[in-house]
Amino acid sequence: MNALLRLSHLIDALTERVGKSIIWLVLIVTLISAFNAVMRFTINYSSNAFLEIQWYLFAMIFLLGAGYTLKKNEHVRIDLIASRFSARGQTWIDIFGIIFFLMPMAIAIMWMSWPIFLLALQNNEQSSNAGGLVVWPARLMVPVGFFLLIMQGVSELIKRIGFLQGLCPNPTDKPHTPTPEEELALAIKAQKGEL
Repeated sequence: MNALLRLSHLIDALTERVGKSIIWLVLIVTLISAFNAVMRFTINYSSNAFLEIQWYLFAMIFLLGAGYTLKKNEHVRIDLIASRFSARGQTWIDIFGIIFFLMPMAIAIMWMSWPIFLLALQNNEQSSNAGGLVVWPARLMVPVGFFLLIMQGVSELIKRIGFLQGLCPNPTDKPHTPTPEEELALAIKAQKGEL
C-alpha cells in the first residue's frame, strides 16, 4: 500500500502543477477578450479567430482543471444524505462513486474522443467559420483532460483506501485557510488595534 500511496503523491503533484499552470489561461482569455472588444468598438474590427481561441482556452481551463478540482474536493456535491454518515461512511460513498460513476464515465469519454481527435488531425479539420482556427487542438483537450481526471480519480481512490486502513488522513478534510475577504477583515482589525 505504501507504493500506491507514493504513486498517489506523484499523481497529486502532477495534478497540482497542471492546476496551477492553467490559472494563467484565465488571464490570457481575459486579455484576448478585452483586446477583441477594444478592437471591435474602436476600429470596428473583429475576428472569428479571436472568438474561437477564447472558446478553445476556456475548454482547456475546464477540461485540464477537472482533475485539479477533484483533488481539491471542490467539485459539485450533494451531501444531503452523505453528510449524515461518519467520515468512514462518507469515504465508502466516495469509493463507490469513484469506481462506479467517475471512472466508467471518464474512461468512456476519453476512449470515444480519441478517434475524433485523430480524424480531425488527419483531415486538418478547420472551423466552419470564416477566418476560424484548426480544430484538432481543441479536440485533443478532451482525451487529455479526461486522462488527467482518470489519473486523479486513481489517486483519490488510493487515498480513500489508505484512510480506511489508517495509513493516511481523511482526504476530504480541508484545513481552514482564510479567504481573501477574511484576511482583509483581519488586517483592518489589526490596523484599528482591535486584535
